[in-house]
Amino acid sequence: MGFVLLLLQFVFLSFVDNGSAGVTSAFIRSEWPSTDIPLDNEAFIAPKGYNAPQQVHITQGDYDGKAVIISWLTAEAPGSKIVQYGKSKNKYEFTAQGTMTNYTFYNYKSGYIHHCLVDDLEYDSKYFYKIGDGDSAREFWFQTPSEINPDAPYTFGIIGDLGQTYNSLSTIEHYMQSGGQTVLFLGDLSYADRYQYNDVGVRWDTWGRLVERSTAYQPWIWSAGNHEIEYMPYMGEVIPFKSYLHRYSTPYAASKSTSPFWYAVRRASAHIIVLSSYSPFVKYTPQWRWLREEFKRVDREKTPWLIVIMHVPIYNSNEAHFMEGESMRTVVERWFVHYKVDVVFAGHVHAYERSYRISNIHYNISSGDPFPIPDKSAPVYITVGDGGNQEGLAGRFRDPQPDYSAFREASYGHSILEIKNRTHAFYHWNRNDDGNRVPTDSFTLHNQYWGNNRRRRKLNKNHLHTVISQVLPLADGLRRR
Repeated sequence: MGFVLLLLQFVFLSFVDNGSAGVTSAFIRSEWPSTDIPLDNEAFIAPKGYNAPQQVHITQGDYDGKAVIISWLTAEAPGSKIVQYGKSKNKYEFTAQGTMTNYTFYNYKSGYIHHCLVDDLEYDSKYFYKIGDGDSAREFWFQTPSEINPDAPYTFGIIGDLGQTYNSLSTIEHYMQSGGQTVLFLGDLSYADRYQYNDVGVRWDTWGRLVERSTAYQPWIWSAGNHEIEYMPYMGEVIPFKSYLHRYSTPYAASKSTSPFWYAVRRASAHIIVLSSYSPFVKYTPQWRWLREEFKRVDREKTPWLIVIMHVPIYNSNEAHFMEGESMRTVVERWFVHYKVDVVFAGHVHAYERSYRISNIHYNISSGDPFPIPDKSAPVYITVGDGGNQEGLAGRFRDPQPDYSAFREASYGHSILEIKNRTHAFYHWNRNDDGNRVPTDSFTLHNQYWGNNRRRRKLNKNHLHTVISQVLPLADGLRRR
């Protein structure tokens, strides 16, 4: 029986590596209606107490994982800007002072939005923190990652296009059962832009309270989608991303970026690059210049896992948003292949899809192969735009399934990437199946840098030398006895 299982695994992995046997899932689930949760639902209830902090969320606050940005909102008054924190519950040895801002959107006036950088933290440590005043103060905790190390295991959750329906709530609750330590969020947060006038701001508030059950306890690494643009001239609102920029902070300056929309962080054994699909990205633009330099800063000896997240997929075989990522693909794909990016996560399309390792970098209009071809140096492209928003699922895939597409299904869910060491990670997509978390698509991801035969031999040789250096003193000690 064990031999049969090994044989099946070998055959499956052969398909993954060679790019064949694509699957279009025929599964059709009986989903909850794609309508937002009512405002009076308990999922949106504000915390008790006058001016109690709400909509609490944290994100990484520096380049290497020794800082967090803690954000929250107070509704009635500015309140305290102080974060108290420490390693023991109810014993807060340290304090940090943040900043406060607010904004208007049409006639809606936001609460008082606080952002506080808490830095100089110790790696691999649990911290407790307290925000707010008096009896209305609230307490939470978070865990810092291990020190930057090529073999540091770490588990990322991947969520996109979440919204605030019952399907959204199902996705959050299922993710919280997964053991994920940090969320890579692929854009399209609240879908508040589906509303008008004051209700836009109201639905940002409800979304913040909905996701707080996770965001207050672990970092969510943010990227922006089209539903954050909120360009609404009929309401007099013409500043793009106004609500998003006031509410959600990113550590962009730590990676020498000039914009909160594109930046990078290193966490445990991963180097994560966040790109903006809705900012200029062609040659010579600020994002293009920054990305060129950021790729040069990647050190695969320290952070072997190179991950890119963005909103619009550059490979997508769904009728929804088909070819929308093509212009960005022509700019960035060559870099993805040259630097051997391991995986690219995107959202936007309200379905799930995974590609084989393919590229389309040889076509130059006048010559070269115009179709994607298998490329062992290319990343795997994965679309996870199925968080649960009110626009519903994108169920119309193009037929026939393209050769580059390995698996696709129109269901709500989230993904988990479990990094085991410098050479292997385990990936699985979990479908929200009528209230249950169902692992549906999974495979072993081989690191693009350390998977190289020469480096693998070097790694094995170094490991052997380490073992010998540990064993010889022991053997010598036994002889002397």
